[in-house]
Amino acid sequence: MYCLYKDIFHLLQFWIIFTCFINYVLSGKMKIVEEPNTFGLNNPFLAQGSRLQPKVTPAPVSVSLSEGPAHLHRLAGKCFSLTESTYKYEFCPFHNITQHELSFRWNAYSGILGIWQEWEIANNTFTGMWMRDGDTCGTRNRETKVILICSATSKLVQVSEPSTCVYSLTFETPLVCHPHSLLVYPTLTKKLQREWDDAEQARYEGLITDQGYNNLLRDIFEDAGLLKSQRIKVTLPEVATNSETHNSLQKCTEDFQKQREEIERLHALLAQHNIPFDSRQSESSRTLSTTVKDQHLRGDNGLVDTQ
Repeated sequence: MYCLYKDIFHLLQFWIIFTCFINYVLSGKMKIVEEPNTFGLNNPFLAQGSRLQPKVTPAPVSVSLSEGPAHLHRLAGKCFSLTESTYKYEFCPFHNITQHELSFRWNAYSGILGIWQEWEIANNTFTGMWMRDGDTCGTRNRETKVILICSATSKLVQVSEPSTCVYSLTFETPLVCHPHSLLVYPTLTKKLQREWDDAEQARYEGLITDQGYNNLLRDIFEDAGLLKSQRIKVTLPEVATNSETHNSLQKCTEDFQKQREEIERLHALLAQHNIPFDSRQSESSRTLSTTVKDQHLRGDNGLVDTQ
């Protein structure tokens, strides 16, 4: 009998402890935050209103326009991710770079670190890809420079922030392992190659300065679509084709008739005031010439000589 009471006592004690635990859990502020399951512009299954909104459209990528090394264009449409600490980065070449905070904070950050804009070029070599116009960061927009490194496989290996709002991303790929894979000159059209040759010759002969040479190269790279154009576009006003212009034979005839009527009115006015006129036209100017004699309009006695 004593053993039975003892077992019942233990069961009641266990039940009380279990009940208190359940009440504590239910009454406590326990929150489960799921890890983000979307990566902004890179998730086609997410409703458009829930995606990250870009500030600009990525620069176009076209092999026919010779916009950089053609063999790198095969990376377009692919994405590569890297998780460091509590952040997950996703790099989509020729598209954008996004960052997603994986912490359980209610306001975990997810944003765009840059959108594909242009190449970085130095010494006839593509030295990096610039992804600009990312999310607002203080008084500027976030931007990222992508450094391409030779490797056996294509992967995102490192992301850092060397300065505020400016990120550095290292991307490894076998597509840049060939010694000439990142040369600029071979990617240009024949016309732009000739312009570069002419610039080189002009600098060699001392016809232009180094600064002038660099400016010419910048123009060539902009024409090739490798750099974002910094030229100021001036739109010339178009010639308006309105009712006052002679855009048809009928309009010209109507204007001629109006001018003829005006001439006849002036003739009548001169005749009314007894002012002789010569209606002969000059062959050179073909304009009506009037010769005013030493007479005055009726009622006008002219100037009085007081001397």
